[in-house]
Amino acid sequence: MNKKAILVVSFGTSHQDTRERTIDEIEKSMEQAFPSYNIYRAFTSKMIIQILKKRDNLFIPTVTEAMEQMYKAGIEEVIIQPTHILNGIENDCMIEEVKQYLSYFRSVKLGAPLLTETEDYEAVIKGLAAEVDRLNIENTNEDEAVVFMGHGSDHYSNTSYTALQYMLWDFDYRDIYVATVEAYPYLDTIIKHLKGKKYRKITLMPFMIVAGDHARNDMAGEEEDSWKVILEKEGYEVECLLKGLGEYSCIREQLISHAKEAVELKQSLKVKQTVE
Repeated sequence: MNKKAILVVSFGTSHQDTRERTIDEIEKSMEQAFPSYNIYRAFTSKMIIQILKKRDNLFIPTVTEAMEQMYKAGIEEVIIQPTHILNGIENDCMIEEVKQYLSYFRSVKLGAPLLTETEDYEAVIKGLAAEVDRLNIENTNEDEAVVFMGHGSDHYSNTSYTALQYMLWDFDYRDIYVATVEAYPYLDTIIKHLKGKKYRKITLMPFMIVAGDHARNDMAGEEEDSWKVILEKEGYEVECLLKGLGEYSCIREQLISHAKEAVELKQSLKVKQTVE
């Protein structure tokens, strides 16, 4: 029996189409990259888990439930690989759940979220800039810009978005911007920069693993407070690309590299971490 497993932990989404193109594809890529490991799934959003169970009769385990599943299946070595973008609230909560099961396994190793080291930012920026170039929406017309929509939170990790923006400009991607739904930098923050240029068209893209409710409603919706409508009122032609980060091979490869780094860790998480 194969006694090694990778638990891929995602926030989750209730939208099947984007789930299949993002989370499913990430997990398939993990399976291909780690043929000697069993691949397990967990979501951190209990609300999404309940929606899927009630609406679709689809059971997605929480992190705790997935750890229990692996233990009962006889798994001995576990890699936890989140698809979270930042080391934020969801990642912190995930780690706390994992800690309760450290004594159940011979080793439990933790992979990093998407943006953790400086090198991660560089890889993500270069990968997404290449995707933007392939879409022919930047660096071909000086009157076009791209605005990525992140989630944002009041967690200290939210500063990652401003670091990402600074590095985009530092790498001379002057027409790619990052704003978030729930924290700084807000869309209003970015609009100030847009007005300083002679842009005619703005392409909106989600900086989220899935293109779920935020992308469909807050970004591309027809309500007065959607980014699309706000920017149209500012006089811009707006195009919305509903493509989650998980659809890009460069993002999947980055998460795989983090899982590989976790495999190579010489030390697993300590059992004593279960005690506060």
